[in-house]
Amino acid sequence: MRYWIVVVSKDHIARGVAGGFIQANHGKQGPLKRMSVNDWVICYSPKKSYEGNEVCQAFTAIGQVADDQVYQYKMTDSFTPYRRNIKYYKCNETPIVPLIEQLDFIKNKKSWGYQFRFGFFEIPEHDFELIRKEMELVD
Repeated sequence: MRYWIVVVSKDHIARGVAGGFIQANHGKQGPLKRMSVNDWVICYSPKKSYEGNEVCQAFTAIGQVADDQVYQYKMTDSFTPYRRNIKYYKCNETPIVPLIEQLDFIKNKKSWGYQFRFGFFEIPEHDFELIRKEMELVD
């Protein structure tokens, strides 16, 4: 089992949670293919909305990869992103700032936002468990 962070605005992940899916790195297939059934995914939202500038800086969703399917979904005539089905769990939005010092995947605590620029990355299990506990995961 592996543990992933996907960076996505809060408004976009709300759509994903409602629809039971995730997109990564603006709809690219590659990141989604790296996931396996039952892997865990935590969504980090730097902003409240994709179009806006209002800061969120929180973990906003958590779930598990539901199946082996990576599929395309036509959103518009010019945008057909890849998606993956996710079983999301009810949780509390959790600010990142109080956790920075405890998270090992953040190497440079002063420039902690740098890691999130990649949009999709794996984290160690103990970091995942720390975040999951703070999100007060409810089945």
